Amino acid sequence: MLIRTFVPRFFIKIKGVNTLVKDKSVLEMRNIHKSFPGVRALQGVDFTLCEGEIHALMGENGAGKSTLIKVLTGVYGKDEGQIFLKGTEKEVSIHSPQDAQRLGISTVYQEITLCPNLSVAENMYIGRTEGIGQNWKKMNRDADKILQSLDIPAKSTQQLASCSIAVQQMVAIARAVDMDCKVLILDEPTSSLDEQEVAKLFKLMRELKAKGVGIIFVTHFLDQVYEVCDKITVLRDGQLVGEYEIKELPRVQLVSKMLGKDLDDMSDIRSESATYDKEDASTLVFEAKDLVSDAGIKPFDFYIKKGEVNGFTGLLGSGRSECVRAIFGADRVLGGTVKKNGKTVKITKPLDAMKNGIAYLPEDRKVDGIVGDLSVRENIILALQVLKGFFKPFSKAETYKFAEEYIKLLGIKTASADTPIKSLSGGNQQKAILARWLLMNPEYLILDEPTRGIDVGTKVDIQKLVLKLASEGMSVTFISSETDEMLRTCSRLIVMRDRKVVGELTGDDLSQNKIMSTIAGGDRE
Repeated sequence: MLIRTFVPRFFIKIKGVNTLVKDKSVLEMRNIHKSFPGVRALQGVDFTLCEGEIHALMGENGAGKSTLIKVLTGVYGKDEGQIFLKGTEKEVSIHSPQDAQRLGISTVYQEITLCPNLSVAENMYIGRTEGIGQNWKKMNRDADKILQSLDIPAKSTQQLASCSIAVQQMVAIARAVDMDCKVLILDEPTSSLDEQEVAKLFKLMRELKAKGVGIIFVTHFLDQVYEVCDKITVLRDGQLVGEYEIKELPRVQLVSKMLGKDLDDMSDIRSESATYDKEDASTLVFEAKDLVSDAGIKPFDFYIKKGEVNGFTGLLGSGRSECVRAIFGADRVLGGTVKKNGKTVKITKPLDAMKNGIAYLPEDRKVDGIVGDLSVRENIILALQVLKGFFKPFSKAETYKFAEEYIKLLGIKTASADTPIKSLSGGNQQKAILARWLLMNPEYLILDEPTRGIDVGTKVDIQKLVLKLASEGMSVTFISSETDEMLRTCSRLIVMRDRKVVGELTGDDLSQNKIMSTIAGGDRE
């Protein structure tokens, strides 16, 4: 840990740790405090960023990362503390995102905040007096010059919507750089990108680093942190754990510091599971034959047994999510037969599935999961209320009882049951949606990317919960883009390629190599 002593704006060397000299410090945040009703979000947090440095800001959901960023960008006002920028002898006051932008602090968020219906150049110059409405040719020419200098594969005149998500993020970065950005904040920029797009983004980040830009990188992907970052600052429960050189902090120690405890051996997270015999039909909970929907998947067969955790795996776009959406009736079912506990049932819409004891946590929690303007309590009781009928509402006392039980059970960090769910961290929103379906007491639970974009500790909690539910007899289908997570959790994997089932793996075949070879190797025999 780098022990820091503040003598007017420079750091001293302690135990062989390199000094951070005044000249190289582009940002210093000292003793930052921020509280909300019932929650102390930041407690005396320090953060330092140097010129030409990529600095990871790490911590569990609810650790204070987002709050610190929002204080820095003027979204929130700090309760206490000081912020200094290179070239300013006195502390700066940041009361709005516009203030931050004028001071050279720019943020690129996970959700693109540009205008897809406008051109690339229009997005780069929108809201700037020297841009739109004065000289279109100069604007396009200047935009192309910036794009070329940063090696961004886009043209000034093309519509932003025609660009990939990765290129749209790069355009947002180009806009920030052209506005004389000194501090660039990248908030979960890689969560929706494939490996090739991540590589392009990292190339751009390194180019900006070489130009002297200080980059704050917020992410949950540990591999990416160690690939591209120079330093790591860890927060936990609103407090600073420490600042570390990347080469001096092994991954196991990073996770331990984020959690505040020794991390369980991940390979031991799954207890010995039974090997399920397909021929033993007595425990079949759900089965489908030639199921197909209007989402373009090929007809597929599927089954799951009581107490089993299985999963769909495959590359991005292989059809994993489309298969479970067909099972739940979330996409229009075009054909196939479905049986529940050996009896034929008709599932053409989600309510049919819910009435048959099937629950589904969707891939995109913000679009298909949470109802942002409702409270945590209202989000938790939503599915059960739908089953009961909206003309037969639960009493307020009942809803509080349900909500408080699952807030405690799942460790949802919220000031109260009445807190708007949109104000919770991503991991706590995910737990609240999970609580919604568990309250329904389903026989069969489908979890599509339940751990995407959430911290390591919450991932472990969800994996352990899945296995606990299975041990109690619930059947679970688990989908994750992280293959190692699937291998830790599932006892059977259905392998997808090009929206078609190409294999099924169990027992000794459950390995990274076997999954990859099955994806590449051909159709299932």
